[in-house]
Amino acid sequence: MVSARDVDVDTTTAANKQQQATCLAPNPGKATILALGHAFPQQLVMQDYVVEGFMRNTNCNDPELKEKLARLCKTTTVKTRYVVMSDEILKSYPELAQEGLPTMKQRLDISNKAVTQMATEASLACVKAWGGDLSAITHLVYVSSSEARFPGGDLHLARALGLSPDVRRVMLAFTGCSGGVAGLRVAKGLAESCPGARVLLATSETTVAGFRPPSPDRPYDLVGVALFGDGAGAAVVGTDPTPLERPLFELHSALQRFLPDTEKTIDGRLTEEGIKFQLGRELPHIIEAHVESFCQKLIKEHPAAAAAEGDNMLTYDKMFWAVHPGGPAILTKMEGRLGLDGGKLRASRSALRDFGNASSNTIVYVLENMVEESRQRAEAPEPEPEPEGGQECEWGLILAFGPGITFEGILARNLQARLGAN
Repeated sequence: MVSARDVDVDTTTAANKQQQATCLAPNPGKATILALGHAFPQQLVMQDYVVEGFMRNTNCNDPELKEKLARLCKTTTVKTRYVVMSDEILKSYPELAQEGLPTMKQRLDISNKAVTQMATEASLACVKAWGGDLSAITHLVYVSSSEARFPGGDLHLARALGLSPDVRRVMLAFTGCSGGVAGLRVAKGLAESCPGARVLLATSETTVAGFRPPSPDRPYDLVGVALFGDGAGAAVVGTDPTPLERPLFELHSALQRFLPDTEKTIDGRLTEEGIKFQLGRELPHIIEAHVESFCQKLIKEHPAAAAAEGDNMLTYDKMFWAVHPGGPAILTKMEGRLGLDGGKLRASRSALRDFGNASSNTIVYVLENMVEESRQRAEAPEPEPEPEGGQECEWGLILAFGPGITFEGILARNLQARLGAN
């Protein structure tokens, strides 16, 4: 027979355990991600149909190019992607699928409109998740490598959202795959230097400018066909959350580094025919060679680093890893160099699988995956065995690599981690 006292003890124990497992509190004055959002174009591409569709749309009958593209589509590990390019666009602009024609004006007309629309939708989804009002947005950070115009996309987005004419805007252009983390770094600086600020970060990308028929002289084009996707991401960043706000990540310290003499490894040039993009095969190896020293410098920003407090020091297995998935080779090289368990990059690999490499947007999708994993753990009726490398960690790194080669990194806290739930 169970006594009332036993029930009280059990209830108290459960309540204490629940309290221990609640979300972590942010540090005063430190920037936090208060909400995330995303948006995609309507065209969903299944990887199994990419080869036939692309070869048909570009009127290419070269069997060697077709075989190479088929091989690349398998090795990228991408399963689905969203793209702006569609049959309707190609019917309206058939010159985009022809070699050597000056089509940059047409491409920019399509891209400029598309990135603003996607950024608007992602921003509205993010603000809805945040629960605040657009009138509370004090700063706008806009990231895109997919447009070129005056005024820039930051103003077009501010107008589309109906933001105050006094909103303070920053635009980061042509930062490529590192742009999303660069945007978080800038948003962090703005939020921490302006108490009470609420910064909206929006990223938006499309591959329209790089769409062209395949050619044996441009093998790099096929990598883009097999790997890259379109979309938009958004985040609201601010310090000292109100009781009505739910902070997701604390952005503790941010660093940026470029690697000398590597500027041609990721090379993109605007021409009359569109953007000509070249990706060096040595990129994964360069990242592998330099990533650990960069991570170590970030880890030294941890509060326990100066005191060298033994067990409190961060180690790779006690951290979460939110890494921009530039491609499967980059993730695999990182795992090998840092000795990471396979599950540590699960959120990155899932984003790559579902959305491809969507340039600056992709880090938002990775962070959303992490938030969803934390939510599922919190709502699970019974604790499930953790998958390899899947335990929740308070501290971790948000990383991306872009043209330069540029490393962007943020030492962060996952405020949704329930450390007392084990």
